[in-house]
Amino acid sequence: MKNIFVSILCTLIIFLFILSSDYLANIIVSFLNYSNKTSLNIKDEYTNPDFIFVKNTSNFTPYGKQDLLNIFYTVLNNKVNNFTFYCPKEYINCIMDVQYLSKDENILTHLNNFVHPFNSFSSLKTNISDTGEINIEITPIYSEEEIVRIKAEVTKIINMNITSDVKDDYDKIKVIHDYIINNTKYDINNDKSIKSYNAYGALFNNIATCNGYTDLMAIFLSEMGYQNFKIATTTKTSGHVWNAVNINNEWLHLDLTWDDPVSNDNENYLYHKYFLINTEELKTADNNITSTEHLFDSSIYTEFKS
Repeated sequence: MKNIFVSILCTLIIFLFILSSDYLANIIVSFLNYSNKTSLNIKDEYTNPDFIFVKNTSNFTPYGKQDLLNIFYTVLNNKVNNFTFYCPKEYINCIMDVQYLSKDENILTHLNNFVHPFNSFSSLKTNISDTGEINIEITPIYSEEEIVRIKAEVTKIINMNITSDVKDDYDKIKVIHDYIINNTKYDINNDKSIKSYNAYGALFNNIATCNGYTDLMAIFLSEMGYQNFKIATTTKTSGHVWNAVNINNEWLHLDLTWDDPVSNDNENYLYHKYFLINTEELKTADNNITSTEHLFDSSIYTEFKS
């Protein structure tokens, strides 16, 4: 009789536990929301500074959309490939906002542009729990082996070409701008097998799409100590990316792709039409071209907001 009573009691406890599992989970998550010590103390070698649109943060409890943007930026910026944070109960729309952000390829592309190329992602997956747990899984564009090889080659090129007599910022950047264009052709076939979409293909296979030109230039700029980011247009008809660099507290545009035009006569051309120009000069340079490839969102790339 006693054994039967114990069995019934155990069955009842298990049944009650199953019924209350959601309730218990909510209690646990609620506790985590308030006591969780989520932190990110890593400062990667290639961590970029704050920008107007997004900033590094040490607070991983979001209370609005800007907090979410800052969290995603900080995780990317520190090259953390897996990170978990929690939505607090006070932020009622938190899960919905994370769902929207994680599916918005445009905004994720723009976030990617503010981090150093070595910390940028090829894919970003967000796992969202009904209880408010948010997990970010990131697959980087560059492998560690590629980063080591690219950095060594970039350092060698800088040491060989930026000699002691090249002192002006304009001249230093021009040397690298010209070097990349003289050693790279535009990949009209968009051949992903030769990695023309990133700096590796541009540097070692001498062929690139606009992404390859821009990533490689960004790596050079950072290595030379210039604050920079990438700018992308994400219009319905076209997409393009180029560089932005800060020279003497002025943000300027730098587009190597358009300074290395594809020619019909198979000749190699080197232009400086899109070299270190402001936004008004960018518009002027585009005056005779029917294109939307330099139209960018100034609410995101606010450094260029007029």
